Amino acid sequence: MSPAPPDPRPPVVTPTRVVAALCLLAPFVALLWVDSYARTTPAFIGIPFFYWYQMAWVPVAAALTFTAYVLVRREERARKGGEDA
Repeated sequence: MSPAPPDPRPPVVTPTRVVAALCLLAPFVALLWVDSYARTTPAFIGIPFFYWYQMAWVPVAAALTFTAYVLVRREERARKGGEDA
């Protein structure tokens, strides 16, 4: 059996993809670590901290997801040589 030729493609794990993964991981860590926000104070316009903290993460998570999407798309476009896909 002959050895496989070396793969000319760049590695799949790149710094851009690591940043994108961190953008996607941040909301999970922040919301799964319940002890950090399982309290009622400080209240914001009468809403306990427990609730407004979670609701504040909705637009933040959307922005981070969009950022990860843009980073990965930009890298894929550069990898394909600038072609629109």
